[in-house]
Amino acid sequence: MDATDSPVTLGHMGATMKTFTDLCSTLHAHATKDPQKTALICGDATMSYQELDESSTRLAHWFLDQGLQPGDRVALNWPNSIEVIQLFFALFKAGLVAVAVNVRLKPSEIRYVLDHSQARTCFSEPALAPLAEQAGTSCTILTELPAIEAAKASLRELPPLDPDQPAVLFYTSGTTGNPKGVTHTHRSLFETAMMMPPELMTPDDVAVATTQLMHASGFHCVLLPALCRNATLVLLGCPDEVSVLDAIERFHGTYALCLPALLHFVAEEQARSPRNASSLRTTTAGGDKVPVALQERFRELFGISIQEGYAMTESIPIALNPKDGIRLGSLGVPLEGVEARVVDLAGHDVAEGETGEIVVRSPANCVGYWNDPDATKILFRDGWLHTGDLASRDAEGYFWFKGRQKQIIIRAGSNISPQEVEEALYQHPAVLEAGVVGEPDPVLGEKVAAFVVLREGHEPEPEELRQSARKHLADYKVPERILYLEELPKSSTGKVQRSALKEMLLMPAASGQSVVEA
Repeated sequence: MDATDSPVTLGHMGATMKTFTDLCSTLHAHATKDPQKTALICGDATMSYQELDESSTRLAHWFLDQGLQPGDRVALNWPNSIEVIQLFFALFKAGLVAVAVNVRLKPSEIRYVLDHSQARTCFSEPALAPLAEQAGTSCTILTELPAIEAAKASLRELPPLDPDQPAVLFYTSGTTGNPKGVTHTHRSLFETAMMMPPELMTPDDVAVATTQLMHASGFHCVLLPALCRNATLVLLGCPDEVSVLDAIERFHGTYALCLPALLHFVAEEQARSPRNASSLRTTTAGGDKVPVALQERFRELFGISIQEGYAMTESIPIALNPKDGIRLGSLGVPLEGVEARVVDLAGHDVAEGETGEIVVRSPANCVGYWNDPDATKILFRDGWLHTGDLASRDAEGYFWFKGRQKQIIIRAGSNISPQEVEEALYQHPAVLEAGVVGEPDPVLGEKVAAFVVLREGHEPEPEELRQSARKHLADYKVPERILYLEELPKSSTGKVQRSALKEMLLMPAASGQSVVEA
């Protein structure tokens, strides 16, 4: 498929051109140099670098033998497993485009992804196959990898890879309108892996995948750097706090990336039933704001600090707290090779300490949204990727998250960041989770409403929470309403779904949860 035929309107394509090395040749180099090194662990199953390289090459030939052409899309609806990594690398080697299908999607949502991407084939884990079949598309559904003889793939060479052609599509959660297919190329994927600081992942590391690889966080920040740096990757089929801690103990895990929602429960589980996690040397977190109180509790329990970072599906990674310079509560500093600015509505840099939108220029940026040129033009302006996230930048270059443009609460003309209010609520020892949204008000415009999940055994009066928050907030930011939930609604990537919280304000019974107003 020529660049002119691509349904993606290309945005910023990265820094100065340089000699390109792709993921597949990097995998082959590791397989040649250290063939028996364990690449993957999943339960009791393992796979060496040589086995992964050879099996994915055979599978790539099989794809092409089925009549698929470079540029065709093949969907993957499969939980973390050795099979799904074989599939990813086989598709890359064949020049096909992998379409990551969130394993929590319902049939109608699966249908949208398959139809929008025009996937020719969908590999679906057997337990998920009925959902894909109910989607009712013309896409062929396969539930197992074909058995291929080793000799068959050695008869001819695979087609050469174009580094700037699409390699994978990740569909956003679609909080506004239909999901968008974030498109990454072979080049942007390799740049992602190389931008991760070398000390973060070394050949001696054992990385534990605490999120699904169908999400950009697990794919970009765990799978890619682990296999590009010749490390060992531990795969958890359905990651939760128990399986994460058990894997760290059993396999002597040294690295884990956790979404903030999971971090809460990992810390609670470790406090309740401690595992031997002494092997863990690095934990990074991103995808949403990590409360300072949670970071402090994690350090007490595990003896290491969380390296909070900043990224988005469209650009991973962007910033990270350096291991020897962590600023609790900050998003860190831009990684080497990343240009990041904080700008006003006109695109001009704001003053130090002032709030503006983060814009990014990076060779790890996506190239746009699949088959959506209008949204791509909004994403990329004057060569910069506009994140929609608000932050300030201090004198030493650290970014401090202030919220998302569409989430800011405007109360009587004053802007209030939901994350700032949540941070204050977390300072109370009874608060396990908090989610803050704006509630329409005829006089003030919006009021501050907080949804709180309490720790077991705690029943504070609402005024106690307000007084605690008032120690850290101006009076106008303190929640007017506090509602108790059994759990917060979250997206498939663990982010609090503020739209669902707003709906609960209007129709609490529709949530299916017990909502108690305090």
